[in-house]
Amino acid sequence: MWIVMIAGAYVLGSIPFGLLIAKSFCGIDPRTQGSGNIGATNVARLCGTRWGVAAMVLDMAKGFLPALVARELGASVAMISLVAFAALLGHVYSVFLRFTGGKAVATTLGIFAALAPWHCLGAAAVCVAAIAVSGYVSMGSLGLVAALPLLLAGFGRLELVPLALAVAGLVFWRHRENIGRLRRGEEKSWRKR
Repeated sequence: MWIVMIAGAYVLGSIPFGLLIAKSFCGIDPRTQGSGNIGATNVARLCGTRWGVAAMVLDMAKGFLPALVARELGASVAMISLVAFAALLGHVYSVFLRFTGGKAVATTLGIFAALAPWHCLGAAAVCVAAIAVSGYVSMGSLGLVAALPLLLAGFGRLELVPLALAVAGLVFWRHRENIGRLRRGEEKSWRKR
């Protein structure tokens, strides 16, 4: 059953909602315009805020649902973490997009909204603050995943720290080009849409 759960989480995570929304409602392929990413930020830039929010909510659901179902079925923390991480890997390395995909931030929010909602809310506040101060969505994304393991460790959810660290590693890897642009002062600010 758990093999099926992990595989199902991966397939659900692989559904490229941002791409589907942008192509269906805006006639735009986000892989070829803007940042070239299928995530909510690029969809919002190309199609407008409401479509970006729709992409974000659906990408969050891809993480939220598998994590919630695994938890409700009484799985161990290790198994819940495997199911959740499988959904994240699906988003990043989608079977439907020749193993390319998004940068995993919205799906990360969905996972931790299901497993540790207050800690997730705190990390989301760090994300919003970082974007407000810097003007860069990438800074907010990196702040979010850096804050998660610290908040989990600091407020009694040590069992989820390994998952949060694995997620942070994946998100930082997916943002390596953004990090390079930030260092060179070439990253596009959200304020300069």
